[in-house]
Amino acid sequence: MILVTGGAGFIGSNFVIDWLRENGEPVVNLDKLTYAGNPENLAGLREDARHIFIRGDINDAAQVDALLRRHTPRAIVHFAAESHVDRSIHGPAEFIRTNINGTFILLEAARAYWSSLTGEAKAAFRFLHVSTDEVYGSLDADEPAFAETHPYQPNSPYSASKAASDHLVRAYHHTYGLPTLTTNCSNNYGPYQFPEKLIPLVILNAIAGKPLPIYGDGLNVRDWLYVGDHCAAIRAVLERGAPGEVYNIGGGAEMSNLAVVKTLCGLLDRLHPASPVAPHEQLITFVKDRPGHDRRYAMNAAKLERALGWRPQESFDSGIEKTVRWYLGHRDWIERVASGAYRDWIAQHYAD
Repeated sequence: MILVTGGAGFIGSNFVIDWLRENGEPVVNLDKLTYAGNPENLAGLREDARHIFIRGDINDAAQVDALLRRHTPRAIVHFAAESHVDRSIHGPAEFIRTNINGTFILLEAARAYWSSLTGEAKAAFRFLHVSTDEVYGSLDADEPAFAETHPYQPNSPYSASKAASDHLVRAYHHTYGLPTLTTNCSNNYGPYQFPEKLIPLVILNAIAGKPLPIYGDGLNVRDWLYVGDHCAAIRAVLERGAPGEVYNIGGGAEMSNLAVVKTLCGLLDRLHPASPVAPHEQLITFVKDRPGHDRRYAMNAAKLERALGWRPQESFDSGIEKTVRWYLGHRDWIERVASGAYRDWIAQHYAD
């Protein structure tokens, strides 16, 4: 059995679903169910005895300790995090609480639990920490992609909180010997992503005939990774990664935000011609850039490919079409996720 934190969020729920399909090993899924943690993501597992869902907070040390004692997992896969840059700019305190303090409490619980193990169980235990490319800062257009040795230069409260959690994980390996693994991934997209992020936001707005907001000039570049490929990479790292190592995960698909939005518009012109406004590019609207907006991210995943044999299976073209088709086929999911709180957030953030 493995313990997954944040397994009702976007990447976490995809990981849990894929894990049970590909591996079959039972999962204890601990999630606080904040605005982005959606139990409907896991609706298909309600009758699956291999999935044990527990609503809880990684900051609750007593609950985490009890879960580890009761279920004796062979590994912890730590997704639980506040992850939206814009929200971190407006309210950084929750990012400090969850991403730094929560990771510390989880590490302390894992260390105590691991220390209680003996023999083969102790040798096999792993703590896998899922992080982000944003800890490395921003790249100029002609700079090489981030490697695992790139210095940390976080530029937002979100990325700073994730950088701090990365450093804690590293310290617990080097100080206490805890067998940790860290992955830093590029921008994910795919099913179940909360529609505050660029791709689901554009799909949701476009089919409703609403403006498609793009920060600044739209030329900020990201490396895009299909969430299913990310989940496969995490499985490979958990199975074969060396304790104490860091592995970058990238999709090899650098694109500007403007190019991504135009691609989505073209797909929706073809797949959803009944939208109120078509062609959808008419809806593109440039808005004031956010503070400290990093210009470019790119990930060098050569270490992961060389050491563990992982490569992304989806190109951006294939992955983005799968994603658009999923959202068009799950309008009920979108409507339930787009609650009053979500609409209030969008109204506040894009008020200008």
